This record gives sequence, structure tokens and C-alpha cells, in this order.
Amino acid sequence: VSFRVPWIAGLLFLTLLMLELKDKLAAREELVAGRQVQLALMPERSPTIPGWQVWLYTQPANDVGGDLVDHLQIDDRRHAVALGDVAGKALPAALLSVKLQATLRALAPQFEALSDLGAAVNRILHRDGLPTRFASLVYLLLTADSGRVRVLNAGHMPPLVVRGEAIESMTRGSVVLGIMPDMTFPEQLVELSPGDTLIVYSDGV
Repeated sequence: VSFRVPWIAGLLFLTLLMLELKDKLAAREELVAGRQVQLALMPERSPTIPGWQVWLYTQPANDVGGDLVDHLQIDDRRHAVALGDVAGKALPAALLSVKLQATLRALAPQFEALSDLGAAVNRILHRDGLPTRFASLVYLLLTADSGRVRVLNAGHMPPLVVRGEAIESMTRGSVVLGIMPDMTFPEQLVELSPGDTLIVYSDGV
């Protein structure tokens, strides 16, 4: 009996290790699948907008992440570009970023005023979210062959405007989305001339 006990204990320990490894491999496969879904929901390439050169890029710290980069064509002349950043990392943040993207795509064509759009998105995220989860967002409305950019900034870092060798920081926006239900989201406006650059980024930079 004294010789069997260590052997049986070792076998049980090895079995437990194999079961734990199986669970980790399954979780890894789910994260990879989640990453594929997240990538499929993002634009395959940077959008083509007459009069503009637009470049979109995102790279999560993990397999899935809370950053949102999206392009939505509102009508023949208006295009929306969105950059969102959900608090946290990995799967919970990724799920909320998908919720934010779906909400934006559903509501954006319905609102002319960006302040109204921000308020509507905020109410939905507050209603359906978690108390500890929130998202920042910069939503740009571009018009083909026009340098005017309408900006909704909900708690995100201020976009940068590069004019020649000068770099200007836009004013900081309102609060983040999803914290409180009744918040205001003022619209900002920036005029770009040919050769100017507007840079929107997340803290991952």
C-alpha cells in the first residue's frame, strides 16, 4: 500500500493537469474565434472618401480588445469615422466595443445633430452596460470634397490638428459613455485646409 499511494497520487495529479490544459486550450480557441469575429466587424481597408486621405489602424494588446475603429457611409456625401476605447481589456471589453459599434451603426443615420447622437448612444450603453464599464469615443463626420469636420468627443483624448509644422490640440470633450444616463455631448467643429492632418488616437499609442 505504501508504494501504491504515491503512484495513484501522481496519476491523479497528472489527470488534473491534463484537464486544466484542456480548459485553457478551449478558452484560447474561443479567444481566437472572438478575434476573428471582431476583425470581421471592422473595415477591411481604409475608406475611400473624395477629397480625403483616410488611414485606419488598430492592434489589440491581447487576442481581443476594447478598441473600436469603424467607418460608416451615412449617404452619398457624408462619411462617419469612429474611434472608441472601452475600459478594460480582453473579452469583456471586446463585447462592449461590439455593442458600441452596433449602436452607432444603428443610430448614426437617424440623427442630424451629433449631440443628440451622443446622448442616445450614452443612454443605451448606460441601460445595457455594467456600472464599472464605460467607453470613450471620437466620432467624426466628414463630407466629400470639404475640409469641414464635425466632431463628437465623449471623454476621449483630444484629436490633434497638424497644420504645416504646427500641432494644435482640440478641446477635450465631454464625459465618457455609459456612466450616467442624462449627459450632454456638445458638438465640435474643425476646418481643415489642403495638406492639413487630423489625428485621432487611443491611449494604446
